[in-house]
Amino acid sequence: MHTSLVFRSLALGMTLVLGVVACSGGSTRQAEKAGGSAPTVSQAPFGTTTDGVPVHRFTLTNANGMQVQLMDYGATITSIRVPDRDGRMADVVLGFDSLSDYEAKSPYFGATIGRYANRIAGGRFTVDGKQYQAPINDGKNSLHGGTKGFDKRVWSAESFRTDSTSGVLFTRTSPNGEEGYPGNMRVSVRYTLTPENALVMDYEATTDAPTVVNLTNHAYFNLAGEGSGDILGHVVQINASHF
Repeated sequence: MHTSLVFRSLALGMTLVLGVVACSGGSTRQAEKAGGSAPTVSQAPFGTTTDGVPVHRFTLTNANGMQVQLMDYGATITSIRVPDRDGRMADVVLGFDSLSDYEAKSPYFGATIGRYANRIAGGRFTVDGKQYQAPINDGKNSLHGGTKGFDKRVWSAESFRTDSTSGVLFTRTSPNGEEGYPGNMRVSVRYTLTPENALVMDYEATTDAPTVVNLTNHAYFNLAGEGSGDILGHVVQINASHF
């Protein structure tokens, strides 16, 4: 029996950007400048991992001039360039310019986290009365899927485009026992760039055995633009029934 889990994130960080753009019509001005151009998606090499696996970066654009860059290493967001209220473009997520930096020193910049985001105390968890041990990689805990979680794997990637959107579907199969987790798990994350300057992330996981799963994206946002200073002046609003 297969168990399917579907998650949807409406990209909280991008919702904040939309609030800035929409309040002064910046998105409309950008669309006028772009001449109503169709969305695009392109692919280019982005280096080779230390294991010799080629990595590619995908660039999505919409009619407003917004641009999102993603790579198949970690199904990672590497850049989000959006117009501010005056139409000026800025990259609002932190990242590196080279694959080697992502491999050597990334604090999970923009990556897809799994199988289990956050910490598992002692790396131990129990499913159906059986205890499992995940790698200890954060003090006494297992963090973000273990030593080589989803953020350090090269995913399969398929780009797509419609009349109004563009995106990339990343998929991979996490085999039974990977990082100590039970069950073969088929995972996908679909990134879609919309005409409303939203980046939508859809997650899906299917497993052939009882297991645990907690997927997320680990982007670091600076809505004033990468390299512009700290974010202590930012205000965050979360529309949630609880947190």
